[in-house]
Parts: sequence; C-alpha cells; structure tokens
Amino acid sequence: MTANQPAQVQVHPALSALLGHWRGSTRVAAGPWGPASDVEAEVSYTRVAGGLGTVQSYRHVEPDGGHFEGHGIFTLDPVHPDVLWYYVDSPGGGPGTAARCTWHDGVLRIERHGDGGWTRHSIWVEDDVLTHVTDLRSPDTHDGGDSPEAGIDGKASPYRPFMRSVFQRA
Repeated sequence: MTANQPAQVQVHPALSALLGHWRGSTRVAAGPWGPASDVEAEVSYTRVAGGLGTVQSYRHVEPDGGHFEGHGIFTLDPVHPDVLWYYVDSPGGGPGTAARCTWHDGVLRIERHGDGGWTRHSIWVEDDVLTHVTDLRSPDTHDGGDSPEAGIDGKASPYRPFMRSVFQRA
C-alpha cells in the first residue's frame, strides 16, 4: 500500500447485503407534507474510499412531478466497531452530527434527532428484497426532546409511519 493506494477495508456486515442498485416503490404516508401516495423509487449503495464508506443515494418522483432525494454516507466509527450515518435530503434535512446505527438480527436501525423530532429508519434485506421503513416522532408537550424513548412525564409521543420502500435488485 502506498499513500496513493488506500487499503481495502472489509464492508461492515450490516452494509454488505445492501451494496448495488435497487428499484421498487415507496409508500409515503399522509401527513403535513401531503396526501398518501405510492411512487416509483430507486436506491443505490456504493462502496467508497477503499471500503471505509458506503454511499446511499435514494430518489423518487412525486405524483406532481417534483422529486425527493436523499443521500447518506455510512462509515465505521474509528474507535468502536459501530456504523455511523450522515444524511442529507432535498427538503433540507442537513447532515448535522452522525447517527450511531445498531444492527440486530439482520436489521440496520438508525434513530436520529433533528429540529422536527426523531426519525427512525429500519433497513434490511430478506430473500433478495430490500426494505427501508422510516417512522417519525414529532416533539410535543409530553416530549423532553432528548430521547426517542421518554419525554418529560415519561410518555413519549409514538412513532408514526412516514415512508416504506420495497426494492428488488436492478
């Protein structure tokens, strides 16, 4: 290995099954953003930086012709054997700080906090089908804002469905 040739790093098992290009559909739940809709969608996961990162690129076209796109980068925590996720999307969700991912029974789970509350993602591949579920939990009067589990009075508002994507390899 020279300075111009980075070492190839093993992709974390939570990410290796995701690698490639996928096409399918996304069910967007009704909410303040608009009525429920089903849209064609695609996502790709690509190794970058000699395997130190995996880039996620998602896109779908809205029924009115507008589009939504989100891009993330998964990387390994240099101190712990954990996966970190930075994410930005077209509605303006900035990357902020990295969200720590958990991986259990083949499901990659990410919970991250932003100005609008908590977002929880669950991503898995089963029988060569990639599923990505996104749920939202908005802050309310019962929510201290610091934890996805408990608010000031010990009762957090529930997560509610936002998007559910199901993909096949393209």
